[in-house]
Amino acid sequence: MKIENSVAIVTGGNRGLGRQFVAQLIERGAKVYAAARRPETVDVPGAVPLRLDLTDPESVAEAARIATDATLLINNAGISTHTPLIDGDFDTIRLEMETHYFGTLAVTRAFAPIIESNGGGAILNVLSVLSWVHPVDYGAYSAAKAAAWAMTNVVRRQLTPKGIHVAALHVGYMDTDMASYVDPDHKIDPAVVASAALDGIAAGTPEIIADEGSRLAKQNLSAPLAASV
Repeated sequence: MKIENSVAIVTGGNRGLGRQFVAQLIERGAKVYAAARRPETVDVPGAVPLRLDLTDPESVAEAARIATDATLLINNAGISTHTPLIDGDFDTIRLEMETHYFGTLAVTRAFAPIIESNGGGAILNVLSVLSWVHPVDYGAYSAAKAAAWAMTNVVRRQLTPKGIHVAALHVGYMDTDMASYVDPDHKIDPAVVASAALDGIAAGTPEIIADEGSRLAKQNLSAPLAASV
């Protein structure tokens, strides 16, 4: 789709990768709703702050009632609680799934009819290399992102006939607050990721892989599964 003159919703648009999406979309000529649980924290000039908590159905519905001109949805909001599945807090595990899977699906369901009514457009789901690689310490996050990957692939098949391109973005550690504890040499600049993702949307790419680690993980999906993995 054409980014210039599009109308974008970016969830989690107040910081990290989301903030980069907001800024770069504006630079490319889009109108941008920067959605966040605390819209007062949105500080990108030209952005339209929008309250949205993707775990709150009424908040999602209200955002959809406001942003009726949307043609592009970027499902970026997320959390990472570092919770293992067997002995981790079950409510925290459930929160990861509510955020990455049910929350993303809820926002998609709310905005897909709007995008269709505006002549079509695109949806980008920000996923992760951990959709494909599943470390124990990231059990809840990995399971939720894997579910979101499957959901993205199904939704793509449903929405393509309606004129809505659905893309997935896979990336590893980025230089954001969420990965502040990670060695800088192992992180990618979120500005680079946002730029590559927007280029992918413009080109109609269904799966955007932003770093080498994610490319290797995708290639290894067909490898034999080790018993310890």
